[in-house]
Amino acid sequence: MEVLQLNHAQVMSLLPDRDPWGHKGNFGKILLLCGSRGYTGAAYLAAMGALRAGAGLVFLGVPESIYAIEAVKLHEPVVFPLPDREGKLSREALGEILERLPQMDAVLVGCGLGQSEDTAAVVGEVLEQAQCPVVVDADGINVLGPHKDILRRRQYATILTPHDGEFLRFGGKLSPDRMACAAEYARQWNSIVLLKGHETCITDGGSGYRNTTGNPGMAVGGSGDVLAGMITGLLGQGIAPLEAAACAAWLHGAAGDLCAQELGQYAMLPTDLLNRLPRLLK
Repeated sequence: MEVLQLNHAQVMSLLPDRDPWGHKGNFGKILLLCGSRGYTGAAYLAAMGALRAGAGLVFLGVPESIYAIEAVKLHEPVVFPLPDREGKLSREALGEILERLPQMDAVLVGCGLGQSEDTAAVVGEVLEQAQCPVVVDADGINVLGPHKDILRRRQYATILTPHDGEFLRFGGKLSPDRMACAAEYARQWNSIVLLKGHETCITDGGSGYRNTTGNPGMAVGGSGDVLAGMITGLLGQGIAPLEAAACAAWLHGAAGDLCAQELGQYAMLPTDLLNRLPRLLK
């Protein structure tokens, strides 16, 4: 299997030009289903990651019980409340979610979503119905475990973004050759796998990218939410799914490296990553 590495110039060459005659609808309409009571930051960071990656319209659906928090924190995305149960999305949210899906260019589900039978039903139905790429992150992966066969039926790209623990819980096997492990899983489950960690591996099972940016200062809650949002933002702009995941990983890690240089690894935060992305994308 061919394994590639990106640099800054290559990443920029893969990003689409901004059409001078374009409008917000031309740069990706994306839907994010994130957050739960106690995990409001995940939804915020994912939405801002998508916007910093250039997405034109970001629709963020959150449990009604945290809607007011997200609406106050977020100015640029379209934030809307969805029915919830005990602070997590409920099955009753599916009506509005499925009504919005046909207009979307990409979807993210999972960041801070929480684990319940209802959130599992939401994740499963989104994967069944979405006719566009879907990114499944964090709790989206955790609740999908018993329903993995959905992935084999998908006709559109699915990007899974597990860390090692999630990968093992999802049935993956780890060895020193992490790329081979990720590739085997990608082939088995008809998905693109972004296996997080030192030198993150991104593969569709046939080819892959090994990311060389990033540092241990990024090992803090919320960093992965920024990455998931960035991937979805790039997907919405029409970048091929494998390259969207690889470019997002490179930019995310490079933003972390800027933070480490300027702030040090101990005190850097996911919001600092968001603030460095414009410099990399300028």
